[in-house]
Amino acid sequence: MTTTTVDDPLALAEADPERAVAFATTLARQARAARDPLAESTARRALGIASVHLNHLGTASRHLNAAIRLAERAGSPELAAEARLRLAFVTSVGGRPRQALREIEELLPGLHGVLRARAEAQKAAVFNHLGRRADALAGYRAAIPVLRRAQDHLWLQRVLSNRGIVHGYRQEFAAAETDFREAEALCRELGLDLSLAIARGNLGWVMGARGDVPTALRYFDQAEARFRELRTHQLGWLLTDRAELLLSVGLIAEARAAAEEAVAELERLRRAILLPEVRLLLARAATMAGDHEDALRAARRAVREFAAQQRPEWRVLASFVVLRSRLAAGQQGIPVRRVETLAGDLDAAGWTAAGVETRLMGAALALGRGQRARGQDLLVQAARARRRGPALLRVRAWQAEALLRLARGNRPGAAVAIRTALRILDEHRASLGATDLRAYSFGFRIELAGLGLRMAFEHGAAARVLAWAEQGRASHLLMKRARPPGDPWLAGALAELRATAGNLEASRNPKVVQRQAALEREIRDYSRRQHGAAGPAAGPPPVARLAESLGDQALVEYVQLDDQLHAVTVTAGRAKLHPLGPLAPIRDLVERLPFALRRLARADSSAAAVMVRHAADRLDALLLAPLAAELGDRPLVLIPTGPLQFLPWSVLPSCAGRAVSVAPSASMWHTASGRDGGGHVSAVAGPGLPGAREEAGTVAALHGAKALTGEDATAEAALAALDGAGLAHLAAHGRVNLTNPLFSALSLADGPLTVYDLERLAEPPRMVILAACESGRSVVRAGDELLGLSATFLALGTQCIIASLVPVPDAQTTPLMVDLHGLLADGHPAASALALAQERAGGVAAAGFVCLGAGSTTLG
Repeated sequence: MTTTTVDDPLALAEADPERAVAFATTLARQARAARDPLAESTARRALGIASVHLNHLGTASRHLNAAIRLAERAGSPELAAEARLRLAFVTSVGGRPRQALREIEELLPGLHGVLRARAEAQKAAVFNHLGRRADALAGYRAAIPVLRRAQDHLWLQRVLSNRGIVHGYRQEFAAAETDFREAEALCRELGLDLSLAIARGNLGWVMGARGDVPTALRYFDQAEARFRELRTHQLGWLLTDRAELLLSVGLIAEARAAAEEAVAELERLRRAILLPEVRLLLARAATMAGDHEDALRAARRAVREFAAQQRPEWRVLASFVVLRSRLAAGQQGIPVRRVETLAGDLDAAGWTAAGVETRLMGAALALGRGQRARGQDLLVQAARARRRGPALLRVRAWQAEALLRLARGNRPGAAVAIRTALRILDEHRASLGATDLRAYSFGFRIELAGLGLRMAFEHGAAARVLAWAEQGRASHLLMKRARPPGDPWLAGALAELRATAGNLEASRNPKVVQRQAALEREIRDYSRRQHGAAGPAAGPPPVARLAESLGDQALVEYVQLDDQLHAVTVTAGRAKLHPLGPLAPIRDLVERLPFALRRLARADSSAAAVMVRHAADRLDALLLAPLAAELGDRPLVLIPTGPLQFLPWSVLPSCAGRAVSVAPSASMWHTASGRDGGGHVSAVAGPGLPGAREEAGTVAALHGAKALTGEDATAEAALAALDGAGLAHLAAHGRVNLTNPLFSALSLADGPLTVYDLERLAEPPRMVILAACESGRSVVRAGDELLGLSATFLALGTQCIIASLVPVPDAQTTPLMVDLHGLLADGHPAASALALAQERAGGVAAAGFVCLGAGSTTLG
């Protein structure tokens, strides 16, 4: 980087404000001693600029007013005007943009050349605060050619960054990126560290707006590190942009936390101009989290603040957030005419995406009230945005097109529109490299697949219901691996995390806790900055192909719609739809089972045994008895949904002694069942688990292999043993991390083996047996998107996993595992081997295990 700022206090203020304060203070003192008011005015202006960056608006105003007085005393209206322009900016960010505009307009008649161009550019920046994008662009068009001819690069880089923001708001993303990259190059050339960070933060913002989430996060991380180091006010802006990006990929809790931090930061700094914008983000996050009271409170406060700042374009956007919060809260009586007017106002203000959302809401109101023509007209207008713009905007516009075709009775056309929206959305999700981003960014997909599912139910064809149910289920597990397994940085960071976790066990030192949390953040953020593999996952297989793979097995896919549970069965090449009744009592029964099984695991409780039998009998009657005529005594492939993801199926009477495979989706089961066999056998024992070493040794001996135990059972050694294995047995304590499921882990000799570690495998084991407590349990997100140890193995390509969904008594597990492996060695398929071993063992330990994936997998 070329450094040209050392002797120029004005440039230094854009590079390193704290250094600029010290330098300019010295210059001001020297100028005062030399009775040089022009030099002192320049120094005080530099102090004012640096103070703006360092969050001291009051101090900035004092320095800039002093700079004006000194320039006027020296007879330099040009220097006085320079300081007045900067003071107008302080006025605008302090929440008085209209006053700032008046102050600049008073200056303009007396300004010429470069100084007038600077004033036009500053006026354009205030127009941007007000949301007057066209006026802002006109100002930049007048200013930039003059600044270029004068080679005024210090101002030019700032103006290019500001113009890029206007282009971004207008969804002119290529133009925005061009401006930001030129500004970035100028800042690098001039040695303007702070301005360089601003340009990179802006690049992050526009990349996020156009849908490139990994690149956006990379730029945000670079900019945030510099803002925190320099302790400048831009941190509040960046936290706001980060919150908006996180919200766009469904990370609601993280987005809300970032927005709350931004509000606190901006309130501390008295940056009133941005506060209502962040409150809108808070309101959106609260609505998505179901906290409608907080959402309305934040949105209405934003409306008042925008009104006080005389920012009508932003006030319109805040009114949209209020409307959406009211509708989400179930408030009645909102006139359709009001929604139509708001949509028009949003279009006029340049809020295209909000206009589409408003018309979708208005159409739902109108059609629900029997106003067909009105509702269809709103959908026509919303659907116009489907051909261009960011992916999520096109998805929503295609949804409007689907609803329009459906309202006109064109069901085939509606299905095509929904599939088009799903394809766009899946292409967008495929660009995300991080597993959690792929899983959490499922929101719009649920709504789209739900619309197709409703159409299928109305048609009544079981095959259609199955196909649409598959569209809304665990799709991220079928997407291509995001990145190659070899990653030295990630391997090193995970090794340090394991060492830190070991230190934490030895000492509860707060600094070690902080370091562990920091490492987890670094690993998570690094993973999120990676791009995904090209192309979305393949669509669901048709019934004929499923039937061919099933053979003599029967498939049952459970489907939710309007809090009612249904089942689609596939047997003997035929799909059939079965209504099962309300979901609520089933959820209640499923939630009772783990509690009762835990009591049984701790002590032989007759009350707990009665509770287990009662819940199991009732669930059997609700879930499987109505399907008995179709299922007969066939082996079962079960595709659960919602609360059924946590059900230990073997406790149900209809599943006792029966081969049962459980899969996240029929598509995943079909993919897993078609893979080839082969590979070695590995057995690994972790520390602190009674009998684990003996269990691993016995299991390994059954297969003629050697166990990995004791100090040898490190994470890297375990990964090497797992890579390419035909069968892997892991006897280790398991931990499900509910906050960040990708840090769910198995405890090994040198620390936790996390999901991030497993994603480094070049070739996953074909069959995995997790003897650890609750290791089969996944965290379930919307759309039955699963995150956890077992889900990761399936996503990587493991065909079959045998694991427990409930806590299991360690002492009772070993006999079950030894028997299971003996059956596998004799050639039994995984699900049949587990069923037979469970029947022989009985007890709580056996009941908790399930066979996930393709239960027909054998060792051959």
